[in-house]
Amino acid sequence: MGRAELLRLPAAIDLDTANRAIGLGRSKGYELARLGAYPCRVLRLGKKYRVITADLLRLLGIDAALGEGAAADAA
Repeated sequence: MGRAELLRLPAAIDLDTANRAIGLGRSKGYELARLGAYPCRVLRLGKKYRVITADLLRLLGIDAALGEGAAADAA
C-alpha cells in the first residue's frame, strides 16, 4: 500500500486494510486486536474493529499534515 493511497484513507478504516498497510496477516492482526496488542489504536464497534487512520499513519512515519504532494516530495 503506497503513501498516496494511505493518505486518501478515511478517518477510520477496517482492520483488514490496516493489516495490509502494516504488513500483518489477517489472523495475526485480529489476534493482536483481540488481545489489545495491536500496534496502534483499535476501536471495537459491535463485532467489528476499526483503526484510527491518523494513528496508523503515525505508526508508519507518515505526516498527514504535509498533504499528499508534500509527502511524496519528502520521500
